[in-house]
Amino acid sequence: MKLGIVQELEIVKITENGVYLSCPGDRTPSGTQTERGESLSAKPLGDLAITKVLLPKNQSPKNVQLGMRLSVFLYKDSKDRPIATTTIPPLTLGTIAMLPVKEVTKIGAFLSWGLAKDLLLPFKEQIVRVKTGDSVLVALYVDKSNRLCATAKIYDYLRTDSRYQENDNVTGTVYELIEAFGAFVAVDNCYSALIPKQELFRPLQPGDIVTARVCKVLPDGKLTLSVREPAYRELFGDAELIYKKLIAAGGFLPYHDKTDPETIKQVFALSKNAFKRAVGHLLKERKITLSDVGIKAVGVDSSHAQQI
Repeated sequence: MKLGIVQELEIVKITENGVYLSCPGDRTPSGTQTERGESLSAKPLGDLAITKVLLPKNQSPKNVQLGMRLSVFLYKDSKDRPIATTTIPPLTLGTIAMLPVKEVTKIGAFLSWGLAKDLLLPFKEQIVRVKTGDSVLVALYVDKSNRLCATAKIYDYLRTDSRYQENDNVTGTVYELIEAFGAFVAVDNCYSALIPKQELFRPLQPGDIVTARVCKVLPDGKLTLSVREPAYRELFGDAELIYKKLIAAGGFLPYHDKTDPETIKQVFALSKNAFKRAVGHLLKERKITLSDVGIKAVGVDSSHAQQI
């Protein structure tokens, strides 16, 4: 029997408090050793050093019989005793789920996951501090005390076997931001993805839901995303954005081919390449002129232009 997973167990005893379950075919008597001589107290994390577990009466189906098999989830109750439930939570070992924060205490945040005992998200397993009412994307693990806990550090729990291909649109949850790399995203709350820092043209926070385009599928299966459409689709919108800012500023803007890319990003939320493509389009339409000092709108008196 193992904590944190859904497993099929067999009814071996019926009492007033509920039924006791054991692994199908397991007739090992209560004690300290299995038939192979292994110590039950030396099991790996998550393995239970017991041969029977209680399924409380309020969880037991009607007309139970010895030998009946039930699918149950095992966790520990408030007294740290292993217990079974027929309520299957949204989060099991090896999976990821978005859970609401019910309460924050001195030891961490407690998450609601549909069971009698809430799930602890320790402070050391949080990427950003959460508060009551937040929702957080977490994975499930077994701590050193053989208890189930949640972690928001889900990078190693994400899958890399998605069927998404380049230019597919996807939706995911931002779970971590690292300045040197960008925004880490769990696509479908399941698959590993990254929005590189050069593709971040608006601020994002952990917990944000984003719709993005797959711009690359890496050899290891991880996805590289962009929140922008392909260049040929973005061109007209980018050109319109620049022209509107130009007119709003009075017909002149002090930005040109040699302007620092970070400045372009801050002012227009565009990459330097996207800016140059859009300016080239406006030049082709003869809506602007371009010089070493900036952009000027054709036919607009820019003598009172405001710099933005």
